[in-house]
Amino acid sequence: MVQIIIINGPNLNLLGVRQPEIYGTTSFDVYFIHLEKLFPDVNLHYYQSNHEGDIIDKLQKVGFSYDGIVLNAGGFTHTSISIADTLLAITTPVVEVHLTNIYEREAYRRVNYIKDTAVKSIIGQGLDGYKQAIEFLTSTLQTR
Repeated sequence: MVQIIIINGPNLNLLGVRQPEIYGTTSFDVYFIHLEKLFPDVNLHYYQSNHEGDIIDKLQKVGFSYDGIVLNAGGFTHTSISIADTLLAITTPVVEVHLTNIYEREAYRRVNYIKDTAVKSIIGQGLDGYKQAIEFLTSTLQTR
């Protein structure tokens, strides 16, 4: 069975309550249950941390054994060369997801250290971006 982990960065634990006019009213925990139902043949895992080092540790732990990683690094997208370096070091393919179009928001959000280390970026699709990332990974894995 294909094993994919979704890793969310800072403040994504507040989905559903944080700026619902931007990020929506659905919590990620509720959405994750929806994803599990959509992909019964995928062994989905979920991890969230507000701490950069914890995200790096998790990426290192799963980055050689899982079939795919869906990463929404949140604010670390714009600041973390260390996460980008980790993505270069691991062998598991990573799809970057952002709920909003970071390139149409504040200038500081347009800096993206993750995009060049990911096999694909899905930007501005809301929660559906996670579904699209899993579909991309599973279709890519099937063609290997």
